[in-house]
Amino acid sequence: MLQAMPSSSTHERPSVAYQGSPKEAWAALAPLIAGQPTYRIGRWIGDRFQYPRPQNPPRISVALPERPAAVVVHGVDGSVATVCLDLDTSKAARAVVDQDAVRLGRLLAECGLRWVEDFSPSGGRHLYVPLVERMDGAVVRELVEAMTLLAPSLDPGPHQNVSDGCIRVPGSVHKSGGHQVLLTPLAAAYDVLRRRNPAAAVDRLLTALTPELHRTRELKARNAKMANRAMQMPATASDPLSGSESTLRRVARTGLYDTARYKGPSEARMAVLNHFAACGWTLEQVQRELAGQFPGLAALYGSQARQERLLHREWARACAWIQKPATPQRGAKHAFINNTSLPEPTGGGGISSSKAAVHQLVNDVENVLYAVLDHRLKDRGREGLGLRLLLRAILGYMRTMETDVLDVGCRTLATALGKHHVTIARLLPVLVTASDGILVKVAEGRRRTADVYLVQLPAAYRELARELSWRRGKIHGIRPVFRGLGDPAALVYEAIERGRHAPTGAEIIRSTGLSRSAVETALADMAALDMIARQDRSWRVNPAVGLLDLARRLGVMEEVSAQISRHRRERAAWHAWLDRHLVPDLAEYEVHDVEVDEYWLPPSPDDPGLAHRIWYAA
Repeated sequence: MLQAMPSSSTHERPSVAYQGSPKEAWAALAPLIAGQPTYRIGRWIGDRFQYPRPQNPPRISVALPERPAAVVVHGVDGSVATVCLDLDTSKAARAVVDQDAVRLGRLLAECGLRWVEDFSPSGGRHLYVPLVERMDGAVVRELVEAMTLLAPSLDPGPHQNVSDGCIRVPGSVHKSGGHQVLLTPLAAAYDVLRRRNPAAAVDRLLTALTPELHRTRELKARNAKMANRAMQMPATASDPLSGSESTLRRVARTGLYDTARYKGPSEARMAVLNHFAACGWTLEQVQRELAGQFPGLAALYGSQARQERLLHREWARACAWIQKPATPQRGAKHAFINNTSLPEPTGGGGISSSKAAVHQLVNDVENVLYAVLDHRLKDRGREGLGLRLLLRAILGYMRTMETDVLDVGCRTLATALGKHHVTIARLLPVLVTASDGILVKVAEGRRRTADVYLVQLPAAYRELARELSWRRGKIHGIRPVFRGLGDPAALVYEAIERGRHAPTGAEIIRSTGLSRSAVETALADMAALDMIARQDRSWRVNPAVGLLDLARRLGVMEEVSAQISRHRRERAAWHAWLDRHLVPDLAEYEVHDVEVDEYWLPPSPDDPGLAHRIWYAA
């Protein structure tokens, strides 16, 4: 009796177990993988190798086709019997393909799924996940597209075309010579395809991919909106960063680079390391992400031994390179050394309170915010929601920077809240009036300096602030993950996280001042992402889920980086305009480098200096 393997190793070679001859693999497995009992013959059409649809497609038999052949993935009704994951070396370097195969295999095994794996002479991998119940083609397409966010080498093409999606199966001839070779032993592969995966295991996979599924839906909705806007206004150019990926990020993720721009992998990886160093990363963070979200950078080293030998040396060179700023003119005020350096304060703040006094002031203003201002501002609708979050962002800035003087521009606060800077410019004067003297404007912004605000505690609120006990935890504006989940979710999460006890749904509605439907929607979305959990009738935060890691899986960190880069370009353009009209020559250290098109936030949530760098980057 055949014993089913719980999972397939991606590192087994044909000599370890009997994988069968190409003819045996084709005869045994092709009918079980195919969505229809037919196959297609491949041929070169121009400069591409394709599998055109024949008028009378040949039926699958025990005879191995002499030419490259691929089976159709979808059935005649568009349903899918086997999910086919195509890891292609045209999408990423071969080392990245191998790592993606391990990563996807680990994910499938954790969800209780079994699969069959093969490899091609070009270095690609195929993973076949058979299903007991056929799935709708649209659902499988969404599932595979979500998995591409975890594996950069995964090509979703076979499941994106219902009529022509096809894939080479084990044993078939490869276009460059050779055959698709099984990694899973033939007997085990046959057993997996005969005793297919139940629907419950597929449901667990969908649950594990909830952040990626949410991200793909958001991207599709955004692209559709931009397409409609482009049709209505064809002459308007869209923002190139709104839906694209920077060149250096793609190199770090896939290991593929432009040979016309970089002579070899050494130059490509030095460009990535220089950018990491300029964005404030540490060597430990880089080493951790080599096996995380940027496996392509590790692939550029070729081998682990080469990486261990060169990484420290090249990182030192990158750090030395970014520490060579142009010498500014003596006595000149400037905001940037280069366009990725930490900005200096724009000025305007005079004498500041002590650090201990600032922390006590923040605690007192928090008490007033929760006891009075929140309930007063909630009646203003959407504007009130923006004002509440803006005041939280200001208090978070005070706590992080240990100052009671707010002398940063609207773009800095816009980055902290995930809003447009025009929205912040509109809300700030309203908040000055609505805060009853807590936020006071003390100086007008001029040229490069921003408006200066002072945060204080009016005498009318001092007794109230002293009587109330301080709340645990830190106050935030909009943490990156809530850019994707929405402002109501940020307030609901804060009510659970900073509550004096685990609140019920009714208590969350009363404390946040949000509608029942908004609170229930936010709770359902966060529970689906495993951010919170319900125990009896109360809600609690799941401490095992890292919000920064979840934000990265949702794709929000790319939006943060794009916003920071856009703000840097806008500031550089404004400074250049000022210099053209006020100063004869533009200083060298203020020239914007068009080669640097993105700012990457350090990934570690445990880094104590991360909050400072986020504010500096903004």
